[in-house]
Amino acid sequence: MVASLVIGILFLVLGLALRYWINRRKFCRRTPTGAESFSSYEKSVVIKFIERVGKWVAYALIIFGLLSLWVYSREKKDKENLPQKVKTEKSLLYQ
Repeated sequence: MVASLVIGILFLVLGLALRYWINRRKFCRRTPTGAESFSSYEKSVVIKFIERVGKWVAYALIIFGLLSLWVYSREKKDKENLPQKVKTEKSLLYQ
C-alpha cells in the first residue's frame, strides 16, 4: 500500500521535472525575436525529436503517478471500511 504512494509521488515529480527541464531548455534557446537557434539543421531535427519523445515520456510518468496515487487512495479507503464489515458480521453471529 505504501509502495503505490511512494511510486506515485516519485513518478509524478519525475514527470513534472522532465517537462520543466525540456521547456526550460527550449526557452533558453530562443533569441530575443522568439526564434530558436541551433548550430546546424541536423541538431535541430534530432533535438526537437528527442524533446518530443521526452515530453510523451513525461506525460506517461505523470499519468502513471496519478494512477498510482488513485490506487493508494482506493486501497486506503478499502482498508478503512474492512474492519467495520468484520465487526458487523461478528456481532450478527453472537446474537
